Amino acid sequence: MSDRKPFTYVNAAIREGVTRLDIAFYTPYLQVMVLGVGSTRPTLDFYSPEGQVSISTTGAGPVTANDVTLAREIADAAARYLAECERLHTEQPTHPDQADESAA
Repeated sequence: MSDRKPFTYVNAAIREGVTRLDIAFYTPYLQVMVLGVGSTRPTLDFYSPEGQVSISTTGAGPVTANDVTLAREIADAAARYLAECERLHTEQPTHPDQADESAA
């Protein structure tokens, strides 16, 4: 039986003056919303009680062609993620406990 519990992972590293921040949400509490609709700067937010990630336009300024390209890439990736989640959900046993037992 698996004891996989929800978690949020955050890692920050600074190397040679470059900061890298990694955030991974593995939680059922994750929510998504879009702010700034109808304004000059939309923001896509992923958030949970443990943290938040916001994606917005370049330099928080006017929308550029690169911003539109990124938004399309996010939409395409989200569609692939949805398809994969639906496929896996359909293929797994009805009861999560059965999946744990069959893996043993």
